[in-house]
Amino acid sequence: MGKYRIDLRSDIHTEPTPAMRRAMAEAEVGGDALRGEDTNVAALEEACAAMFGKETALFVASGTMGNLVSLLAISQPGGAIIADPWTHIVSSEGGGFERLAGCRLIPIETNGVLAGGMVRERLRNCDIGHRAGVICVENTHSFRGGVAWGEDVLADLVTVAREYELRLHIDGARIFNAAVASGTSVADLTDGADTVQVCLSKGLGAPFGSLVLGSQEVIDRAREYRQMLGGGIHKGGAMAAAGLVALREMPSRLSEDHRRAKQLAGLVAEMPPLRLAHRVQTNIIDIAFDGELVDGQKFVGYAAEHGVGVAGPWRAPWGEWIRLMTHYGVDDGDVVEAGAVLGEALKESRRAGCVE
Repeated sequence: MGKYRIDLRSDIHTEPTPAMRRAMAEAEVGGDALRGEDTNVAALEEACAAMFGKETALFVASGTMGNLVSLLAISQPGGAIIADPWTHIVSSEGGGFERLAGCRLIPIETNGVLAGGMVRERLRNCDIGHRAGVICVENTHSFRGGVAWGEDVLADLVTVAREYELRLHIDGARIFNAAVASGTSVADLTDGADTVQVCLSKGLGAPFGSLVLGSQEVIDRAREYRQMLGGGIHKGGAMAAAGLVALREMPSRLSEDHRRAKQLAGLVAEMPPLRLAHRVQTNIIDIAFDGELVDGQKFVGYAAEHGVGVAGPWRAPWGEWIRLMTHYGVDDGDVVEAGAVLGEALKESRRAGCVE
């Protein structure tokens, strides 16, 4: 796992499981990627579509590519996306929605849940124009503490989209975490969405790839845009084989990540002036602090020197913050050890005048 003994920076910092490595080594590869001839890629797409109750799916290189080809397939240049400005598609994907899809942003600040009523209220005072608009939501919301939302929120969003003749895209990079947290299925959490992006390389731990789900018509367009972006994956069977293992074996263990995140959050809560920026629901722990009391760079640096990877520090509307994330590479002993290292990091990073 690189230079960190315990890497809490993100759930992308995982290694393939032994079963994934075996599947990749033994995978049959070949065929024309553009025509769906690779048997493992086709099997992965079919399995994911069935799991989500969608007509079909498309294997893509990354979540960023999946979000972009989804937008290209269901929006029009000059149209708008309605989204929380802190969603990944807006804040962390290089402005592709604007520069490549040609969409403008209608922002709605949220606490991690973009509800239908919020969209209605925003559109009362906003001319969305005559071109197709898209509501873009994220479940779980990665920059709002991994908040998960359920079927009631989705149903309202679907209703609003129909009222205003909008499309609905779900960035489901961690949709399996949301399903576990809400006690429902990924199919129920995406029912009625025009497109869904599902990441294999985060909580599910695969080494590569995402899938885009939707109708045959929409996915046919997305496939053309994938090729335009250089995403036609030749000999992708080895990567798809690992993805099949991830879909089959990894969702059932996500509750362990959530339990460990809450355990680690409990340890952090006992380390003032650090405080939890959001209630921990899934595998993400956002920790806020006052920069006048704690040197964030020194905190992260001390943790790194002692083998614990911490993401940040960053600035956000809720102040300065760092992030921890649990995943299958973090066990119970790691949580205890990380808590001890973070406690020492806090002692070393307190600024002059800050008392315990």
